[in-house]
Amino acid sequence: MHPDVHLRLHHLRSEELRGDADARRAIAPHRLRQPPVHLRTRIGWTLVELGLRLATGPGARGEIHEVRPA
Repeated sequence: MHPDVHLRLHHLRSEELRGDADARRAIAPHRLRQPPVHLRTRIGWTLVELGLRLATGPGARGEIHEVRPA
């Protein structure tokens, strides 16, 4: 395919996609404001936060305790 024809097809397709996006925004603007937060994502970030708290909590700072024989 000639490069100019290929480029023209890309331009036509991008215009078509932009038109579709504009039409969707006009139909449901409230859906575009805030993406849905899935339960799996919330649980994942909660586990990350818990892991960070455990890793940086008391006793996890790399303190070395000397063990003395009895």
